[in-house]
Amino acid sequence: MKSRNWLIEKRGNMTQTQVAKLCEISRGAYCNIENGRRGLSVSTAKKIAKVLKFDWKLFFEQKRFDLNH
Repeated sequence: MKSRNWLIEKRGNMTQTQVAKLCEISRGAYCNIENGRRGLSVSTAKKIAKVLKFDWKLFFEQKRFDLNH
């Protein structure tokens, strides 16, 4: 899986720890999601999207992944 650079941009000035706490997941789990090392459930996608204010379906759109090498 590729890094989700768009998710890092959505996070803005918030830390991974802050986002994870608001989503009720561990910072390590959030880090793995952000770095593309872990898939995620719809419920977790919805939590992250709600906190960062974007449509949760972006996680599952192929075009959202950074395809640049």
